[in-house]
Amino acid sequence: MLLSTLCVILAAARQAWTQSSTVDAYIASQSPLAKADLLANIGPSGSKSMGAKSGIVVASPSNVNPDYLYTWTRDSAVVFQVIVDQFSLGIDTSTRGEIDNYVASQVIIQQVSNPSGTITTGGLGEPKFNIDETAFTAAWGRPQRDGPALRSTALITWANFLLTEGNTSYVTNTLWPLIQNDLNYVAQNWNQSTFDLWEEVDSSSFFTTALQHRSLRQGVQLANALDQTSVVSSWTTQAGNLLCFLQSYWNTAGYITANTGGGRSGKDANTVLASIHTFDAAAGCDALTFQPCSDVALSNLLTYVNSFRSIYPINSGLANNVAAATGRYPEDSYMGGNPWYLTTLAVSEQLYDSLIVWNQQKSLNVTSLSLPFFQLFDSSVTVGTYASTSATFTTLTSAIKTFADGFVEIVAEFTPSSGSLSEQYSKSDGSQLSAADLTWSYAATLTSFDARAGVVPASWGASGLTSSCSISTGGGGGGGSSGTVSVTFNVDATTVFGENIYICGSVDALQNWDPDTALILSAANYPIWSITVDLPANTEVQYKYIRKFGSSLTWESDPNDVINTPSGGSFIENDTWR
Repeated sequence: MLLSTLCVILAAARQAWTQSSTVDAYIASQSPLAKADLLANIGPSGSKSMGAKSGIVVASPSNVNPDYLYTWTRDSAVVFQVIVDQFSLGIDTSTRGEIDNYVASQVIIQQVSNPSGTITTGGLGEPKFNIDETAFTAAWGRPQRDGPALRSTALITWANFLLTEGNTSYVTNTLWPLIQNDLNYVAQNWNQSTFDLWEEVDSSSFFTTALQHRSLRQGVQLANALDQTSVVSSWTTQAGNLLCFLQSYWNTAGYITANTGGGRSGKDANTVLASIHTFDAAAGCDALTFQPCSDVALSNLLTYVNSFRSIYPINSGLANNVAAATGRYPEDSYMGGNPWYLTTLAVSEQLYDSLIVWNQQKSLNVTSLSLPFFQLFDSSVTVGTYASTSATFTTLTSAIKTFADGFVEIVAEFTPSSGSLSEQYSKSDGSQLSAADLTWSYAATLTSFDARAGVVPASWGASGLTSSCSISTGGGGGGGSSGTVSVTFNVDATTVFGENIYICGSVDALQNWDPDTALILSAANYPIWSITVDLPANTEVQYKYIRKFGSSLTWESDPNDVINTPSGGSFIENDTWR
């Protein structure tokens, strides 16, 4: 029996070594190709940028079926976050000219009037522009409010690096005005509906909310460093509201619901991408900010990956502890609904980020929520904390590294010898589909490889954050934990710009009438403001809505609103502001 067990262990180790060698070879060959292909899509001198202005990122050179020959604020910021991170960490310091060009291009783009408005009337929410820096005026899913958040974080990262070099004047005179424009937009508009990063659903988006929260936290740090303190109070307040709202996306079935609308399951790469784009190693495995190694993020990752196992033929026959090709969301039908390179790589990156933190803190924690994830790799593991000196830590981290490498190996299998990466690869045979040379595919390749190598991006301030709004992980299917009922409050309330609606009431879940910690509602379906809260079952609950605008606070008029919660299930209460 002992010999048999030893043979199994050796076979697994041999398989892991073979896979690791394959991934090592792929990274060695693909890294320079991916970087070159990424830069080829940036104007003015990129070989595939097709006449783009200086500093403009072309989403893809493809101009027919589909036509991606535009510059997206979101995609461009993701690309330059990679470039700035690699420059500031000393990985590639040859790109200063490209960074300077990008900054100059965004000075122009921010001021371009477009169908979403001007710079003062909502124009920063415009998702894409022509590559000659003019407005794209055809019908589109607009606004998309993730762009300003992502652009500001890339620029803040660059600003922080330049401050270490003593280049304060450039940061203050050139970068700060751009950053302030974006973050004022975030602070003023985060609670309004937005099209998600796939440009299909108009509601609230986990990806957008998470990136908006990060951007304001980073912005406050930079504002203090530059003594630009007039914005600190407003941005800090809205960052707190965003952190609170971020918790509302959690589904007690064990995953993050990507969008508040759309009529889909909510299982979506949106959530994995949000986790890696808000990675802050200094925050450890913090669940409040959905850090990659948090139990909520790992539970979500497992649910997301498993949702594709039975719908893609190329995943047929794979065991649950083996990597699988993943796409945007299981209900996807765009171009036939196929896996994407960037989403498959995002899974690997979240796992590599997790390994970075576990190795730094020299332990990992298994909770009841993350237990099913860890049991993929050791069926005997139980809830508890495992030090790096333990055999369990070694077993788990080694197996998770192999699991992560498996997602890169899938991408490697479907990468041609040229290294070119399209947007999608076929769910049937892995052949490339949709837009050729997608710039974000190359960016995702580079960030996954860097994470595997243990590269740690600069901290953005996620460590030590607290919120009166916490994640409830009990129960399932949105029905609340034992003895609770999921109650959705909808209130019809017309507000002025910058004003928000809150709720508090007579039970712990409604903050026991404390207006300072009242729960903020979403205006995704304005003028209907909404929030879903788990309340005690079979209970009379009194509550009121509150208006907050800056430091002013207005209670709804008397008497208190009252509901009697049912014994189980869910409940919807529709109100009108009094």
